[in-house]
Amino acid sequence: MTRKSIPYWHVDAFAAKPFTGNQAAVVMVDKWPDDDTMRAIADENMFAETAFLIETPEGDADYALRWFTPTVEVALCGHATLASGHVLLGENEGRDAVTFSTRKAGILEVRRADAGYELALPAIPTQEGEYPEAVALLGAEPKEVWRNPDGYIVFLFEDGAAIRALEPDLRGLAKLGDEQFICTAPGRETDVISRNFVPGGGVDEDIFTGSAHAVLTPFWTERLGRESFTAYQASRRGGHAVCRLEDDRAVLSGDCVTVVEGRFYLEG
Repeated sequence: MTRKSIPYWHVDAFAAKPFTGNQAAVVMVDKWPDDDTMRAIADENMFAETAFLIETPEGDADYALRWFTPTVEVALCGHATLASGHVLLGENEGRDAVTFSTRKAGILEVRRADAGYELALPAIPTQEGEYPEAVALLGAEPKEVWRNPDGYIVFLFEDGAAIRALEPDLRGLAKLGDEQFICTAPGRETDVISRNFVPGGGVDEDIFTGSAHAVLTPFWTERLGRESFTAYQASRRGGHAVCRLEDDRAVLSGDCVTVVEGRFYLEG
């Protein structure tokens, strides 16, 4: 049995210094490993997301991109996309942007910006509704509940203190399925504060969630009456971004820091 090595980067995304923001692994391959192997690699990393990249010079984008949590493949991940752009643009200082083709989120782009990088994601709309099963497990009563059929649920609370005090029943939420339980409120140091729980997807509480902010961008720009706002995800490591709405895109601005660079070894 031979051993194959592939390039690997560990990046802290939506972070201005190491050991903050959301950890992502970026793995470069020349062909897709089977899904079980990619899940195993993601489980080995034990980060919220591992991004797998294949260069596609003849395709619609520069690279094909897929994302895995330690347990499932996901349809959209913002922070691992930002981390991938950081790695690729860092390898080519003369390049200003890089594009990715994805299976369910279309073409995504990461571009250099004053804040580090800008990531354009599809803006995800929500409609006001109810979710009493989830509310009963959050440990506090939100003011409003907004839902998207793809599994993005927004719970609007009174203030940041309520967000920080949440102690949800994670096992109970996991039984409701692979959904994002996005809890948010007006902030003090930033315009918006949030926390995001995804236990059904293998991530009890995410550190900073790009896809959640693709939901929060249209949600909050309408309430704030302006096209952009500052955001903080109040997880144990924390993460900052500036979010703005451009037509049907949520543009997130933030920085990244590479923490580890090396080789990942596979059998076969």
